[in-house]
Amino acid sequence: MSAFNIPLFIRGQVIEQNWVQFGGRGGSAPFSAPDPQQYVDQLPLDSPIALRDLQEVSFAEILDLLEELGQALNFETNRYVQQAYAAALEAAPYPPSMLQGSYIGLPIYFARDRVREIAEQSIGLDYLEGWVGRTLQDGRQLRVRAFGARALHIPAGNGALISAITIIRNAITRSDGIIKIPSNDPLTATAIARTLADVAPNHPLTKHLAVGYWKGGDVAVEEKLYRPEHIEKIIAWGGFASVKHVTRYIQPGLELISLDPKRSATIIGPEAFASDEILEEVAMRTACDVGTANQEGCSCARVVYVLCGTDKEGLAKINRLGELIYEKLQQLPSHLSTKAKSFNRELRDHIEATRMDDTFYRVIGAKENEGGVIVSQFDEAVDYSPLLSGRVANLVPVDDITKVADAVTAYTQTVGIYPDSLKEQLRDLLPLFGAQRLTSLGYACHVAIAAPQDALEPLRRMCKWIVEETCDPRAVTPLWRLPDLP
Repeated sequence: MSAFNIPLFIRGQVIEQNWVQFGGRGGSAPFSAPDPQQYVDQLPLDSPIALRDLQEVSFAEILDLLEELGQALNFETNRYVQQAYAAALEAAPYPPSMLQGSYIGLPIYFARDRVREIAEQSIGLDYLEGWVGRTLQDGRQLRVRAFGARALHIPAGNGALISAITIIRNAITRSDGIIKIPSNDPLTATAIARTLADVAPNHPLTKHLAVGYWKGGDVAVEEKLYRPEHIEKIIAWGGFASVKHVTRYIQPGLELISLDPKRSATIIGPEAFASDEILEEVAMRTACDVGTANQEGCSCARVVYVLCGTDKEGLAKINRLGELIYEKLQQLPSHLSTKAKSFNRELRDHIEATRMDDTFYRVIGAKENEGGVIVSQFDEAVDYSPLLSGRVANLVPVDDITKVADAVTAYTQTVGIYPDSLKEQLRDLLPLFGAQRLTSLGYACHVAIAAPQDALEPLRRMCKWIVEETCDPRAVTPLWRLPDLP
């Protein structure tokens, strides 16, 4: 029996029939959705010309509508949001205290000033509102405008915020958006879309939004939909397998914007040990980077490199820091972090084997689902570090700054660094190894939506940058007047 139903939302129309049952992710409860194979032909626009009405909407009007939408997403009064929260309790790996906070906070992200900042910082309002002119060195007059595209969004399911960001980005760029719902966040995007339809039933933003579920890899759906005549951009979050699967459909006219999975790390300088007070603060900051969202996010810290040295004194320092981080993990507020709902069995086996080896590692906590800290007693991370989850961190002592490059690979997203002066020292080095974001320790999961993401600017990539130019023969020498080459 299905735990919940996921309606299909197509450009203001809600479809609740022809139900098909799907299995939940990771053994979670099954759910039902309208048979995607019956409705796939209704998802894309009939013609690109249908986007014209959205291109003519002023950005001020978009800001007004998004703010009104945000106010309507009030958790206490919006039944769609309440249904999304109830479904997430079944499907997501988060406890009620964390989930409820994410839904209560939804209206904040649609506030006018926030959306405007995202647009200005990521694209530039002038390019969204009209043609921006300039004169090039050869004399030609150039005018450029950012146009929306026909987009397919495949968001990640680790939190309601990602569904909100997806819809906001789609509106800012004036794109036609089809959202493939993630099974571990099954109703948030639908809740926002249905609220939008209630607030503005005939508005172009509503008419250019479709939200539905189909199982990734459903060839009968994807081979019909993932084609250049229907889709110009695919914005794909998610795991390695799902992103790699999407690449099979990429061809001229169909671009992939990949926000693929990343790992994050931490680097702590010797200044952390200047006093007990500073060490306490560093421990809390590190615990926050490790424990936020129960370490489910790409930006959560996992391996922590500490510039304390590997001699006896250095090991004493890092072991003390490990104890403090464990204590602070247990003190994090419940809306931010809790004991994990479930724990990776393979990781558990590795931790228990490591616990028996007190020569090379020291394990603090991690006896149940409360999280823990593995302190290496030499300058190498545990060989199972990619499995670290459930609020488990690995502290690694190093003797000098050259070793911290080990913290960074092509898969590294965020590096939390203490103190900030060390960050300034490393900011021109770590990107060469793959780091994409350097931030102050404690702020790894406090992400600015208006900033670049994963070393790219997704909103700029979502736009089509169209050029219109004038070449006056008096200013730009025409090809037919160019002298013959010798």
